[in-house]
Amino acid sequence: MLKSQIPRWASIMLLGVGLLVVGIPGLWLYISATAPKLHPSPQNVSSVTNSSSLAKWTAAVEKGREIVRTSLSEKNLPGISVAVGVAGDIVWAEGFGFANFENSLPVTLDDRFPIGTAATVFTSAAIGLLLEEGRMKLDDDIQAYVPGFPQKQWPLTIRHLMAHVGGVKTEDWDEGVLIYQHCERPSDALNLFAKDPLSFQPGTEYRYSTFGWILLSAAVETAAGKPFQAFLQDRVFLPLGMLNTVKESGVDAVPDEVTFYVPRFLANPRYGLNPLPLHKFDYSCHAGSSGFVSTPSDLVRFGMAINGSKLLRRDTVQTLQTSQRTTSGMETGYGLGWDLHPVTFAGKQVRTAGHNGDFWGGPVASLLTFPERGIVVAVTSNIAFADTHSIAVKIAEKFVQ
Repeated sequence: MLKSQIPRWASIMLLGVGLLVVGIPGLWLYISATAPKLHPSPQNVSSVTNSSSLAKWTAAVEKGREIVRTSLSEKNLPGISVAVGVAGDIVWAEGFGFANFENSLPVTLDDRFPIGTAATVFTSAAIGLLLEEGRMKLDDDIQAYVPGFPQKQWPLTIRHLMAHVGGVKTEDWDEGVLIYQHCERPSDALNLFAKDPLSFQPGTEYRYSTFGWILLSAAVETAAGKPFQAFLQDRVFLPLGMLNTVKESGVDAVPDEVTFYVPRFLANPRYGLNPLPLHKFDYSCHAGSSGFVSTPSDLVRFGMAINGSKLLRRDTVQTLQTSQRTTSGMETGYGLGWDLHPVTFAGKQVRTAGHNGDFWGGPVASLLTFPERGIVVAVTSNIAFADTHSIAVKIAEKFVQ
C-alpha cells in the first residue's frame, strides 16, 4: 500500500505561506530596528524664524511650536515648515528640522517644498479670474476650449471637471505615466489620457481626477490667450507677492528646493526614509494639477487674498467654494477646486476651505482657510505621507479666539 503523501503543489504552497509568515514579521522587525530616529527629542528639534510674533499671539505660537516638534519626532519627519495668517497679516512663520537630513541642512523660511495636488487651488483661482472677465463659462463643454480633446459618450463641462464629477480617470503614481514625459504646454499631456472613455456619466459620481485638472489647465491657456504658467505668474503669483512659488520644469533645478523623501516601508515615515532621486522625474506634464513648489508663507498669502476678496470677487469665491452635488443629490464636500470639509473646535463645527496636496502617493502640504475667522494655516513637509492636514488643524485651533 502506497504511503499517503501531500501533493507537490500543496507542499510548495505551504512552504510559501510559511516563508511569508516568518519573512514579513522579520522584515518588519529589521526595518523597524534599522530606521533612524530623525528627531529623538521633540525639545531639541531645531527651528529657524526671522521675526518674533506679536504679543497677542505669543501663547498660540508656543503651542504651535510644541505641536510641530512633537509631530516631527513622533511621525519621524525630516522637516516641516509652517505659516499662519490672521486678519490679513502673517503672524507666524517658522521652519523646523531638516531640509536635507544627510547634510543636516535646516529648513529656512525661503525653502521651497513640493505642494502636490494643493496646486489645484491656483488653477481654480485662474479660472475664477477668467469667469469674471467673461472668457470662460462653467457650463461650457470642455471642447469649446480644448478642441483636441475627443467628444465622449456624454457631454463634459468645465464645472464637471472642477468638481471631480466628470468621469475622467486620475493618475496612478505606481504607473507614473506623466513623470517620464516632458510637456511645454498642458495640451502636450492630453495624448496620455484623451482616448480613454469616461469612467461614469458626468455628475453621477465624485472621483478625484488629476487628469481633469490638466485638461482644465489647457482650457485656461486657451481662454487666457497666453501660456498657462505665465497667466498664473502675471495674474496670481506676482500681484500677491508669491515670489517663492514656481512650477517645476523638469529641466532646470529650482533654487532653495528641499530634498524630498519617501517612506521606505508601508508608506510610513516611522520606518525610515529614502531620498527621491533629484531631477530624475519631470513634473511639467502635471500642469495645474500638481508639480509646483512653494513656501507656507506664499500659500498663506494666497489664502488671505482669497478670504479678503483681493484676488477674486466675493461672489466668485462663493461659487468656487460651494459644495457640489451629484445628480442623486449627494453633497460631495468639494467645491470647484476647493476641499470644504469642516473641522470641530471645542465641540463646534467650523467651516473651512482649502486643499491637501498629495505627492508620490501621500500628503505633503496642506492649506487650510477659515473664512469666518480670518485665519489661514499652511503646513508643508519634505516627505510623503506626512499627514500635514492633522498638524494644520491642531495649529489652527490654537489661533481661534
